[in-house]
Amino acid sequence: MSQTAFLFPGQGAQQIGMGQQALAECEAARALFARAEPILGYDLAELCANGPEERINATNISQPALFVCSLAALELLRQNSPDVIDSAQMTAGLSLGEYTALVFADAMSFEDGLKVVRQRGESMQAAAEAVDSGMASILMLEVADVGRIVDAASSAGLVRIANYLCPKNYVISGERAALELAIEKAEAESARIVPLPVAGAFHTDLMAPAVEPLRDVLASVELRSPRIPVVSNVDAVPHDDPDEIRDLLVRQVVSPVRWEDSVRYLLEEGMTEFYEIGPGTVLKGLMKRIHRKTPVTNVTG
Repeated sequence: MSQTAFLFPGQGAQQIGMGQQALAECEAARALFARAEPILGYDLAELCANGPEERINATNISQPALFVCSLAALELLRQNSPDVIDSAQMTAGLSLGEYTALVFADAMSFEDGLKVVRQRGESMQAAAEAVDSGMASILMLEVADVGRIVDAASSAGLVRIANYLCPKNYVISGERAALELAIEKAEAESARIVPLPVAGAFHTDLMAPAVEPLRDVLASVELRSPRIPVVSNVDAVPHDDPDEIRDLLVRQVVSPVRWEDSVRYLLEEGMTEFYEIGPGTVLKGLMKRIHRKTPVTNVTG
């Protein structure tokens, strides 16, 4: 008998047109967008449908947009295949997606989750604008080699491995000069480089200004023990205690995302079938590199 886990995407999966199937076909999804508008202060459905691209890619917009669109896709799945919803035994989300996973697991309400995600996006955007910084994917190198390159490039400023995504796919994040030096060194070792269209150096200490605003908003919302395990990005295991979950969500913005370890934890716990719920197919692609034989079904909405 298959054991099912749900995965939720993070920032970078956003695109113009996301959420449109759910809006067209599912009343519960339309209700989510309607509930989101007074919290966000703008028409998210219109923005997702028509952009402009530079606005939907902005951190303060893309994070709440992905959160709502992923939960709208979940409602579309609930409408069309309620048995699949009921079968989910564990869940995880990539960075921002961890909040979506927590809402699915009934650890927080939709409204509270959106309130936190809005503040998270705004605070991370502000922290990013304070320092010239960025992120890039380093492909085709072993993690030890990327670590060595990052250590060497740290002579030019702060740079870290920010995302451990899958074998030979690691995201580095840091101040511009150090990031460019690391990219230069990685290219010299025949790595493939993919610059990421993000505002700044997420999941490093450069996001420290976002910590207190995030801590404050998390303290203002109700957080409950999840009804199913939600794997944390910080340490790749689930947690039950709401205060511990709050602390981990704060730490997440300045800590590396341990996605490969999170997926391997789900596999070790017996999960055999996965659903990626929300825009894009990034997590399905990562699964192919982590455990090729494990099926992932996409519900993009």
